[in-house]
Amino acid sequence: MTVNLNGVVRMMGILLIVLACCFLPSLVVAIIYKESVSFWSFMLTGISCAVIGFILKKLTRPSLALKARDGYLIAALGWMLASLVGAVPFVISGAIPSYVDAFFETCSGFSTTGSTILADIEPLPRSMLFWRSFTHWIGGMGIIVFMAAVLPSMGISGQLAASAETPGPTLDKLSSRYSDTAKKLYLLYTAFTVIEVILLLFGGMSLYDSLLHTFGTVGTGGFSSYNASISHYANPYIHWVITIFMILCGINFNLYFLLGKRGGIKSFFRDSELKLYLGIIFVCSLLITVDLLATGTYDSVSDSVRDSAFQVSSIITTTGYMTADYDTWPTFSKMLIFLVLLTGACSSSTGGGVKIIRVLVSLKMVRRGFSLKLHPNRVVTLTVGGKEVQQEVATNIANFVFCYILVAFVGFLLVSLNNLDLVTTVSSVLTCLGNAGPGFGQVGPALNFSILSDFSKLVLSLLMIAGRLELFTFFMLFSPRYWNSNKA
Repeated sequence: MTVNLNGVVRMMGILLIVLACCFLPSLVVAIIYKESVSFWSFMLTGISCAVIGFILKKLTRPSLALKARDGYLIAALGWMLASLVGAVPFVISGAIPSYVDAFFETCSGFSTTGSTILADIEPLPRSMLFWRSFTHWIGGMGIIVFMAAVLPSMGISGQLAASAETPGPTLDKLSSRYSDTAKKLYLLYTAFTVIEVILLLFGGMSLYDSLLHTFGTVGTGGFSSYNASISHYANPYIHWVITIFMILCGINFNLYFLLGKRGGIKSFFRDSELKLYLGIIFVCSLLITVDLLATGTYDSVSDSVRDSAFQVSSIITTTGYMTADYDTWPTFSKMLIFLVLLTGACSSSTGGGVKIIRVLVSLKMVRRGFSLKLHPNRVVTLTVGGKEVQQEVATNIANFVFCYILVAFVGFLLVSLNNLDLVTTVSSVLTCLGNAGPGFGQVGPALNFSILSDFSKLVLSLLMIAGRLELFTFFMLFSPRYWNSNKA
C-alpha cells in the first residue's frame, strides 16, 4: 500500500486556500486599527497562499481513494504547513523578527498550547495579537475537521484526515456523513464562542479583548493580549466566566448532543470520564484552597477559592491562562497543579494532554492487575461506564502511555542541552507535549520561553504538534514501515 501523493498534495492545496481565508479577520482588524504594515503582511501572505493553493488544486485531480495511511500524512503535514505559513505575517511585519520564534509562537497557537517566547506582549500590533489568538480558535476544533465541515465534497477524504488528527481515543459520529458531524461540532463550538463573548462584554471587557480571550478559552489555548494574562482584570466575574467556559470546553463535545435527547441529562452526568474530570477539578481546587489558607499564602477565602478553581481548570484543560503565579504557591499546591497537568482534559474536547479517558482506563487496568494477583483464576472484565473495554482499545491506551513517556524523556535529553535547571527543563517539555502552556521555574506562568535556544524552541515546537496529533499520527511518519509499500 503506497501513499496517494496526488491526494495528499491536493489536500495541502485546499488547506492553503482555507488558511488564506483565515487571514481575513486579522486583515479587517488591521484596517480598523490602521496598521498598514500588518495589513500588507496579511495581504501578501494570504494572496500567496491562495495562489499556490489554487495551483496545487489545479495540478492534481480529485481523489476519493485516500486510505488511513494518507490521512495520517495529511494531518501531520497539514499542521506543519499551517504553522510554517502562519508564522510568516509575524516575520514580515517585524512583530516577531526571528522566524524560529515566530514558528514557535504559531505552533503554540495552532496546537492550543499557549506557551510564548514574547517577554512583552502588549506593544505588538492589535491585528497581530488578534491573529495570534485566532490560531487558537482555528486549532481548537482542528484544522482538518474545519476543512471537513466547510468542504463536504471531500467525503471520505475529510473523514480519514480528521480522524487522524482528532484528540482522544474516539470521535463519535453524530450523523451518517462525516461532514455533517463536523458541521454540528463547529456549530456548538461557535455557540460557545458567541455566548462567552457576550458574557465577557457584560463584565466590562471591550469587544476586541472579549474576542481574543474567548478564542483562548474555547480553544483551550491561553494566549492573552496582556502580559499579566487574566490577572490584568481584577474582576471576579470575568475570572469565573472564563473558569466555567474552560471547564465546559474540556468536556467531550459529543456529550452535549445527549442533552437534547430523552434522558439526556442523566446520560450526560453518568459518563465515567466526565465524573472523573469534574471530580479531579473539585478535589484539587478544594485541597489547594485549604493549603493556600493554611500556609497564609492567601487571607481571603473567596480569593483563594477563585484562584484555585481558575488555575486547576486552566491547567487540566491545558488552556494556560493565569490569575496568579502558582509557581510561588506552597509545594503541595504546586504538586497538585503538576499532577493535573499530566492528566489533560476529556477525549474529543478542545483540550490536550494524555486525556482523562486514558487515565481512567489505566487506573482500571492497574486495579484489574491487583485483582488477578490475588485471584489468578478469576475472570475480570475491564469496563467503563458499564461497557466493556475491548482488549485492542486497552492495548492502544497502554501503547500511548508508554510512547508518551518515551517521547517526554527524549525531549528532556534534547532540551537539557540548554543547561537549565531540572524543573525548567522537565516542565518545558511536559507543558509543550501536553499543550498546556506555562510550566514551572524559568518557564513559569509569570515568565516565558525566550530563554531557550533556537534548537530547543524547534524541538518544543515539534512536540506541540506531536502532542496535538496524539503522538502516533506524527511519529508514524518517521517509521520506515510507513513508507514501505510492501508492509501493512
